[in-house]
Parts: sequence; structure tokens; C-alpha cells
Amino acid sequence: MSEFNRPGLRWPGLRWKLTAAIAVVSALVALAMALVVHNAARVSMLNNARDLQDTRLQIAAKMYESNHQLTFHARLDDPKLPAGLRVTAAKGQRATDVQDTAGEPIIWASTPLPGNHILSINSRFTDPTSILESVDGVLVAGCVAVVLAGSALSVLVGGQLSRRLRKAALAARRVADGDTHVRVRDSIGRRVRDETDELARAVDAMADALQDRLEAERRVTADIAHELRTPVTGLVTAAELLPPGRPSELVRDRAQALRTLVEDVLEVARLDGAEERAELQEVALPEFVRRRVARLAPEARVEVVRDAWAQTDARRLERILGNLLANAERHGRGPVEVTVDGAVIRVRDHGPGFPEVLLREGPSRFRTGNSSRAGSGHGLGLTIAAGQARVLGATLSFDNASQEEGGGAIAELRLPEADDPEADDVLENGANA
Repeated sequence: MSEFNRPGLRWPGLRWKLTAAIAVVSALVALAMALVVHNAARVSMLNNARDLQDTRLQIAAKMYESNHQLTFHARLDDPKLPAGLRVTAAKGQRATDVQDTAGEPIIWASTPLPGNHILSINSRFTDPTSILESVDGVLVAGCVAVVLAGSALSVLVGGQLSRRLRKAALAARRVADGDTHVRVRDSIGRRVRDETDELARAVDAMADALQDRLEAERRVTADIAHELRTPVTGLVTAAELLPPGRPSELVRDRAQALRTLVEDVLEVARLDGAEERAELQEVALPEFVRRRVARLAPEARVEVVRDAWAQTDARRLERILGNLLANAERHGRGPVEVTVDGAVIRVRDHGPGFPEVLLREGPSRFRTGNSSRAGSGHGLGLTIAAGQARVLGATLSFDNASQEEGGGAIAELRLPEADDPEADDVLENGANA
């Protein structure tokens, strides 16, 4: 079994994958936008600070030219003036600059004065720090809100899509199990023009085509078997009139085998039509199995692990049990063991076991398995048993025993369990008393 299909190992559904994807994308987009807005706000503030510094420098230069007084903490020929501003001042130009330091950046403004002097002003970019922190706080809150809103929206959208896909999968599984009346588009509910609706229409079209093909094959099979029934019956009757002798015995045996084959094919056709209905009644399984096994396979051993009553059709259950015993005797080796464990009936032989193709795909008509289990037969016995089990609402599974357990094929029939009517009578009598 693949590790992705192991019981208990459940991978996240489409809803949570979509939610995680949208949450990650929303977080990345919000983070990118926050960085862009943060940098844009910082650049804008720095430009405003440089413009303010330039304005202060112009005022300080005019006052210095009029009364030779330095204002706004201006300095003349400051030795700390950046080299770029010295070069600009040498060209006779006024300029501003931002000097990055370990702490806050320093805003410089400089202008040339007569006499090869340079007037400059500098101040740290400290005042807007609180504003940037406030902007960053708003951006973080916005990022969180975007991620939460995107996740909530993805949960709603993904949940709706996941529910529709899950309903479609359940409907498709019911179609695969033989319920030909189920349609995926009806199961997913409200019509929505999306890929889910296209998938549902495609699956329904495939189911309709498959049903038509199977119905055509079933009709052909049933018609052929029905047409063969009359001449085969006449052949069997004529064979009985032959004089005694070995050739006559061989003719009668083959004629009877042909008649059995025709009856089996007709039964398979009826089961494929999904029109068979079980006549349910309460059956005590241990006593039922003992009597049928004693008549159908006297050499088989019966073991009762736990008593149980089943709500089933006795005639169809006998047909299933007879086919399983016949398959074990024909293709396996003794001893044949029949175990009743509650509503579960197991038939086991000690032969080579079921072929892998049967364990993987289930029984198929006219397929008898590999050479070790071939022999006589047409592969209809297990097919009929599986079809009758479906009519009963039971589950028929096939497995092979391990070599440590002695090997062999195991067929397990799980029936719907019913309450013990004798126990109900005791309770009812006690209540009446």
C-alpha cells in the first residue's frame, strides 16, 4: 500500500492548501508593499528635511552677509563638512546632502560666501523617527489585516470548492460501486459555472456511456444465454436417452456442464442488471452454515467462534456459500475450513491461494486465474458470489494466508448483523411479566 494511502495518514485538504497559499502570497505582497511605503515615506521625509535645511541656510547666509552673525547654529568653514559639499561649493553652488552615520543620519546644507568661505548647517534627522515608527505600526497592522482577510476569504472559497469536490468524489465512488442512478451534477448541488461543474458533466457523460455499454453487453449476454437455453435443454434430454456406456456418460456430463454454464451466464446477466432484490429474513448463521456445509461439502470443517443472527436472504446466502466451497474444492487443497465469527463467514483452503490479479481487481467472468488454480471452470463462480453479496448488502473480500499460517486462499463474507430474536422474546416476556 502506498504511504499516501495508509490509514491514519491524512494530507491537508484543498481548503487548507488554498488557504496556506493565499496567506503566504498575501503576506509576501503586504510585506513588499510595506517596505515600499516605508522607504517612500523615509525618502519623502529626508527630502522635506533637506528643503527645510536649505531654507534655514539661505536665511542664515543673508543674516551673515548683513551683520556677520551666525544663526541657526551655522558654521563657517566647518572642518566636518562632507567632501561632496566642498566640491559643490567650490563650483559656486548651494547644495544639501544626507550623511549616513551609525545613529540617525545628518542633514547638511552648504553655500559658498565671498572670500572662499563656506557657510554650512547640519542637524540630525531625529524628529521624524516617531512618525516612521507610527507609519511602521500602521503598516504592520495593515499586513496582518490583509493576511487574515485573505485567509478568511480563502477558507470560504476553498471550503465551498472542497465540499463540491468531496461530494463529486462520493458520487463518483457510488457510481463505481454500481449505483447507476447517481449523477455527480445532482450531488454537488447548486449549479456554478466553474471547473467543478465541467468535471461533474464529464464524469456523468462517462458514466452514461459506460452504463449504456454495460447494458448492451448484458443484453447480448442474456439474449445469447436465453437462446441457448432451449437447445441445451433438448441436448440434455436427448443425452439421457442414449444407451448406457462410457461414450454416453461423457456426452451426458458435457451436456450437463453446458447447461450449468448457460444458467450461470443468465444469473450473471441478471445480477449485472442491478434489478435483483433480496427477500430478507433473520437467519441463525451457525446452524445455517452447519447444515449447508454438511450437504454441499461434507469433508469441510466448520468452526463457530461467535454466534450471530443475520438479516439476509437464505437462498442467496446458500448460493454464495456453495460457490465459495466449490471454488475451494476445485482450485485449492484440503482441508477446507469454514469459520463463523459473528456475522462474518470465512472459507479457507490450503492450496496455492488466489492469483494476484483477483486480489487486485476482484473476480471477473471467464477468468480462472493462473495455471496453479486454473483447472476446470469458467470464472463465473466467484463472480456470481460477489454479485449475490452486493444484492444482500454484504461485503465479499479475498485474501491469501501467509506461509507461516500454512498458505491458502481465504474468502470472507461480512453480512449485516441482526438482533437475536430469541433474546428479544425473552426481554418482551420479562416485561410482560
